[in-house]
Amino acid sequence: MKRSLVLSALGGFACVGASAAGSTAKPAGAPAAAPRPNILIILSDDMGYSDIGCYGGIIQTPNLDRLAANGLQYMQFYNTARSCPSRASLLTGLHPHQAGMGHMTDNRGEDGYLGGLNNHCVTMAEVLRPAGYATYAVGKWHVSRDMAANGPKFNWPLQRGFDHFYGTIQGGGSYYDPQSLCRGNTFVTVENDPEYHPESFYYTDAIADNAITFLRQRRGEQKPFFMYLAFTSAHWPMHLPQKEIDAYRGKFDQGWDALREAKYSDMVRRGIIRREWALSDDPSVGKWADVSNKAFEARCMEVYAGMITNLDRNIGRVVEQLRSEGTLDNTIILFLQDNGGCAEPMQREREPFKVRIPKGEKLHEMGRDELQTRLIPYQTRDGRPVWQGQVMPGGPDTYVAYGRSWAHLSNTPFREYKHWIHEGGISTPLIVHWPKGIKDRGQMRQRPGQLTDVMATCIELSGASYPKTVADNEIYPCQSKSLVASFAKDDPGDTRTLYWEHEGNRAIRSGKWKLVYKARDDQAEDIPLDLWELYDMETDRTETRNLASKYPKLVADMAAKWDEFAVRCHVKPWPRKM
Repeated sequence: MKRSLVLSALGGFACVGASAAGSTAKPAGAPAAAPRPNILIILSDDMGYSDIGCYGGIIQTPNLDRLAANGLQYMQFYNTARSCPSRASLLTGLHPHQAGMGHMTDNRGEDGYLGGLNNHCVTMAEVLRPAGYATYAVGKWHVSRDMAANGPKFNWPLQRGFDHFYGTIQGGGSYYDPQSLCRGNTFVTVENDPEYHPESFYYTDAIADNAITFLRQRRGEQKPFFMYLAFTSAHWPMHLPQKEIDAYRGKFDQGWDALREAKYSDMVRRGIIRREWALSDDPSVGKWADVSNKAFEARCMEVYAGMITNLDRNIGRVVEQLRSEGTLDNTIILFLQDNGGCAEPMQREREPFKVRIPKGEKLHEMGRDELQTRLIPYQTRDGRPVWQGQVMPGGPDTYVAYGRSWAHLSNTPFREYKHWIHEGGISTPLIVHWPKGIKDRGQMRQRPGQLTDVMATCIELSGASYPKTVADNEIYPCQSKSLVASFAKDDPGDTRTLYWEHEGNRAIRSGKWKLVYKARDDQAEDIPLDLWELYDMETDRTETRNLASKYPKLVADMAAKWDEFAVRCHVKPWPRKM
């Protein structure tokens, strides 16, 4: 049954197993419903839990900090540990395997691993547009396996509910010449885009510029808007204009170990983490004193930090646009991240080398209509070679990642990284800002939740209906629980069960207990009970004390429950190749 929408009440709404949420008839004489809010979801890429200032970071993020100070911070919110699955889950309100995105954009032959959104899910745009929302997608898409200019586009934004799109279909690439750059359904280059001509192109700036343009173009429209603003920052490569790198020169010369200890102490002092949570360790991360090329390592972190400050500045520009047009007060903004800090080396341990030029190609100045088709380009648009290895990053002729040791700093105080299901891989900040709907501002929320919950939140706030079928296709029931009730009151004792799986890494959290498994090389479908780890999230969220041997029955019960989820949500059957 549809439920009435009364925004001022800020009541709870569970989308799990429900088919719809909307507005019922208003009794005669009842007060008019409050205007439905605009919805802006901002997603960043490959950033750690404690990178931004309001979550303990040492990187300057004044605009995000301001949103948090005037909104809410959720301290136990989770993503899925990787780009594609997180985006699929966020957009659809399903576990990623249910949406067909259990891994990345390659088809692995099973329903949970098709490499693109399936026909049993709907995106937020497909839910909100029929409810009268104008819908915009800006930035990174990365939930379609079809990425060719002349190929199928049924899983591109305009075919999945969005009225307008500017961004990249692929998941990464140069910030100066992005792969698969699109306007609508048409690939463009940084030079031939008919609507966007900056003096110099930098992708994070371009995403914000086009978001602002979309907002300006809708002036005078009466309908509310939904905008999905998905930045690629701070995903590798470490690219940033030199003037923005200079702001962080020398700021990381102490090294990651000293900075991590200092950050941990500051997070405890500020109440971001509990004092009883010991600082986790990674034996594979060496000591800064033993690093031979300190100038290279420090430069990597300087660029990474500058990329995040640049991201923050661009978020601030979008927020200021909303303020200037008078829509900020009734726009709910949600900021989160797609996974934890990224330990992927991207050849950074090697001596400098040029990216290999494909057979039959040669360095050349690219024409204005020549598309960038490579994730790692072998040349810049003006014909210079691109370098990897230990080269000073920042410019378009470099392609470098910031590395495991700095990711360890980004994920303070947690274990592991992007890919893995320990807290460092799946913990995300969630900032919720909505002046008209949130009175308890500047507060932290300990209510556990995950990306699926954003769908139910948007449904409750918009009065939209979640469908049972679309074009004769069964739509899987939404797997989320609305956050709206927590805007007024926290619910840290929520015992709802949360689940994860990625690349054989798996976890289940029920109340304070988390059962987690780190996949071995064989990535077996079924694993012995003695390989699971059990942690008490109240006393040890940093996962330093494995209690599995102390509570074997609890391990067995939770493992069985995880297996039921795996069958129900298409984690199993396992694909032929993980």
